[in-house]
Parts: sequence; C-alpha cells; structure tokens
Amino acid sequence: MTAEPGRGAGPGAPGPALRIDLFLLAGLFPGLTHAGALSAAVDYAEAAERAGFDGVWLAEHHFSAYGTCPSAVVLAGHLLGRTSRLRVGTAAVILPNRHPVALAEETALLDAVSGGRFDLGVARGGPWVDLEVFGTGLDRYNHDGFAAALDLLLAGLSGAATIAGDGDRFAFREVPMVPVAARRPPVWVAATGSSTVELAAARGLPLLLGMHDDTTAKAEMLHRYATAGTRTPPPGHASTHLAFVADTVEEAETVLRRTMPAWLAAAGGSPRIDGTAPPRRDPAAYLEHLLAIHPVGPPERCVQRLAATIGATGVRRLLLMVEGAGEPARTLANIERLGREVLPPLRRLR
Repeated sequence: MTAEPGRGAGPGAPGPALRIDLFLLAGLFPGLTHAGALSAAVDYAEAAERAGFDGVWLAEHHFSAYGTCPSAVVLAGHLLGRTSRLRVGTAAVILPNRHPVALAEETALLDAVSGGRFDLGVARGGPWVDLEVFGTGLDRYNHDGFAAALDLLLAGLSGAATIAGDGDRFAFREVPMVPVAARRPPVWVAATGSSTVELAAARGLPLLLGMHDDTTAKAEMLHRYATAGTRTPPPGHASTHLAFVADTVEEAETVLRRTMPAWLAAAGGSPRIDGTAPPRRDPAAYLEHLLAIHPVGPPERCVQRLAATIGATGVRRLLLMVEGAGEPARTLANIERLGREVLPPLRRLR
C-alpha cells in the first residue's frame, strides 16, 4: 500500500517523493468500439503496473465520445481488483451529478477493500445536459451548490458513525454511515478556475491541474491556492500532461497530429442544460498548444519538460495522458517506454 498525497512544499523546495501516474480517458479513437475503448483502458492500467507507474487516474464523461467511461468509481473498483500495487484515482467524478452521501459510501467501500489504494478526485464539471438527465439541476453546478455537495461528501468521509442533512439542498434525517470510513481517503479537486481553487484551498484539499494550462498558468493557480487563507498546510498537488515518447520530436508530433484532432473535436460535444451549443475550439490549434508545452518527443525532452513543471510549481504528482496515439498497440508501447526511459531519471530528481 502506498502513502496518501504528502503535504507539499512550494515551488523549488524539496517535497515528498515524486509520484508518476497514468491519466486514462478511454477515448473513442478510430477503429475502437465503446467496449473496445474500455477494454483497452484496462490493458493500459495493467501495463502501467508492470512498467513501474505509481497509479492510474480515470476520467469520467457522459454522452461524449471523448471519453467512454461514465463512472470513474465503477472502473476504479474493477482496476483495483485487477492490480495489486497501483493506486487508482478518479479524475474526476462529476460531483453535481451524484448524491454526496452515496459517493462517500462508495469511496469508503473502495478504500476498505483495496487496502487504502483509492484516491477520490471530484470536479464541478460544466452546465451540461447531464444535470437535466440525472435530475440534479443547474443549482448543483453553481458555486454554492458545489460547495454544499463537497462539504457533505467530506462529512460522509470524516469517520463519523452517522450523518444528517439539514441544508436547503440536502435535507434528510440522521442515518448510520455504513461502512464508516476508517480514515478519510485522499480527496482531490479538479480545478480550472479561481473560485474552485479557493474552495479547495479553504478545505485543505489538493488540486488536480489539467492539461490545457502551461507551467506558468499552473504556478499562478497554485499561488492563488497558497494565498487563499487555508487553515491547514497546502497539500501536494497533481499536474496532468500529454506524454508521448518517440525517437524524434518530428516523429512524435506526426503521430499525434494524425490521431488527436478528430478525437479532441469530440471534447465539447455535450450540449448545455439551457439547450445552447457548447463553445467550440479548433482541435488542430489546441493540439499545437499541447505539443508546445507537454512532454512529447525523445525521452530526454520529456524529462526536461516535466522537470521544469516540478521546479516551477512544486507539484509532486504527475499524471501522464498516454492515449494520444489512438492505437492500443502504440499506446502500450508508449507506456512501456515511459516506464523504461522517462520514469527512472525523473525519480532521481530532488
């Protein structure tokens, strides 16, 4: 069993041991069925354990081919059973779609049966049609609704024997928590905006930082977190990166330019709850942005770029998105090569 995220130092300072994980979306690339994309994600997680990664994080999406996993908790339970050493986390459960007490029960269950290998990451998500389909409504997406759900979730994981809801959004009689959380499992918050950063900071919860921001933007977000008036020391945070190893930069970029734009085009496919179309970005231009800031190319370049993020932000957990090549065989080769040629020099960093 591995330790939960450490309480980290600031940028440039020594922190807890560096942890390097996979980030899996189970994306629907050409030639894959829904079942095939999910089966491939399981194969990638098992390959990650063989390659020496510390953990695997699972994305959750609804009604979108960008990711075919609608329940990161369910897939996490399967992977915890298929692996023996990896930590498995959710990056992230869309909390406005779920009842916080039910999610707390499931989290305590997975923590107990896995020997403490489960990390729960939650996200606010967007004003998507999910809120209509699942009946939770736009109020649960708004800042106050998300905060209320997060607080109830944390109460359910506090180790208390009972829980009750006495607010406007969650009102219910006192009931026993079964199973009672033996300890609070690690809880993370995916954040892309300042209000969510401040919400996580106020509760002392670490951040899951996405792929779209460069190192400077991530450092600024963590500075906002550190100055938000937390009552506990800032914990270690996690940074997500597109990662693809090849012998040359040109080879790596050629592969990703062939596979990723069509897949990225599906990222904004879910309509808003008000019926309007979601904003669209140019997938080819977005890919060029990712290629310019992430570890793509020869191993030494991948190490250099990840080391720069560590040095500038102080993060001690890296999540590597490895599915960009689309083809399962090529993705498995990418995982193996990252484990052999990138992880060892990264772990020698201090």
